[in-house]
Formats: sequence, structure tokens, C-alpha cells
Amino acid sequence: MTTQTLTQLRQLKLGGMAHALQTQLEQVGTYEGLSFIERLDLLLEQENLSRDQRKQARLIRQARFKLGASVQAIDYQHPRNITQTQIARLAQSDWIHRAQNLLITGPCGSGKTYLACALGHNACLHGYSVRYYRLSRLLLELTQAKADGSYHKQLKLLAKVQLLVIDDWGLEPLKPAHRNDLMEIMDDRHGHASTLMISQLPTDQWYASIGDNTLADAILDRLMHNAHRLQLKGESMRKRMAELTEDEHLG
Repeated sequence: MTTQTLTQLRQLKLGGMAHALQTQLEQVGTYEGLSFIERLDLLLEQENLSRDQRKQARLIRQARFKLGASVQAIDYQHPRNITQTQIARLAQSDWIHRAQNLLITGPCGSGKTYLACALGHNACLHGYSVRYYRLSRLLLELTQAKADGSYHKQLKLLAKVQLLVIDDWGLEPLKPAHRNDLMEIMDDRHGHASTLMISQLPTDQWYASIGDNTLADAILDRLMHNAHRLQLKGESMRKRMAELTEDEHLG
């Protein structure tokens, strides 16, 4: 009867309850003093916890982050013009709930991508859908989507992502078709979903990097309106890590 009950729970996709029930059966002395309702509450609590963990794992997997980063591992020892207070506020993910944007700028190697992936990972833990793209890969996928007839479907999928992370903004000149693609994305997301943009260029140079005055006005108005900003400074973190590794080998 017990085996049958566990099997039925798993068939009903109540794996958390099944695991909790098996634990109760194996540790009889721990639970024998509890009432039926108390033991049922424990089963339901474990099922909810299990579902939350599966959802978080699915969201993290679907986000396709470039780096396995976390807000707890962000380095504040080296001066980069960021504070724990700033990150703690962003880590609450209230800005995502409000469909606001975040712009992270700074020199090469300053930790922009790590910081973005850490905040994105944190958003997944809070239940938000996230997707990471390098800008060139995003534009390539949209170009391919036009060729195979799935362009509008792809735009709808992007519009539904609650936090879209776009890396390497402004590295290469935009083609006319790509400017239009970005306009479509920003227009769909404006006021409905958050975009996190990462760039080596200061924000005052973004206008020129787009290459078309009319579209630049429209894209940046939607992107920068009510946007939070992190301007990283300081020496390359990659250089620092390489020097530390070299010192360890020499030591």
C-alpha cells in the first residue's frame, strides 16, 4: 500500500510530497507524535519547496548565462565605483517588478558581465524569466528568423522575457536592419519588461553608435527612461586575477 501511494504521488507529479512521505515513513519516531494535519502540512510544505527549486533551476537553465555568477560572490575589495548598498537594492529585483531598465558600463575587464549575470541569476531565484544574449548573437538569430519565417514569433518570445540581458552593446556599427530590430524589441518591452544593457561605451556615446538619429532617439528614449545605472571604473579584474594566479605559482 505504501509503495502504491508513493508511486501515485509521483505519477501525479507530486515528487516533493512523495520524498517527504518516504522520509516520514523511514523516520517513524520523529513524526509519530504529530497529528494527521501536521504531517500533511509538512508534506505540502515540501512539495511547494520542491516546485520552487525546480522552477528556479529551469529559469536559470533557460537564461543561458555566460557566467555562473552570484550576488554573494561580487568583489567589493577592489574599487570599481560600486557599493554593497547599490547591489543589495538591485538584488531585491523591485526594478524588474516595475519594468525598469539597468545600464552597466565600464572598461574592458571591469566585471560588467559578471555583475549582470549575478543580478540575472538572482532574478531567476525570485521567479523572473531571464535571457542572456551577446548583441551580435541576438541580431544573428533575428536575421535567421526573418529567413525562416519565425521573426514575429521570436519577437513575441523576447517580449515575454521579464529581464533581457544584452551584452557588448556598441562594439560594432549597426546595420539598418539591425537598428529596426532593436527598435522593435525596445518598443515591445517598454513599460512591460526590463532590459539590462552592458557596454564598454559610456552612455553619452550610445547615440552615435546607433548611426541613425531618428531611430537612436526612439531606441534610447525607451531604454534610458527611468533606467538605473552602474558605471564601473578601475583596473581590469581579469588582469588582477591573472596577476594573483601568477603570484601564487611563483610563491
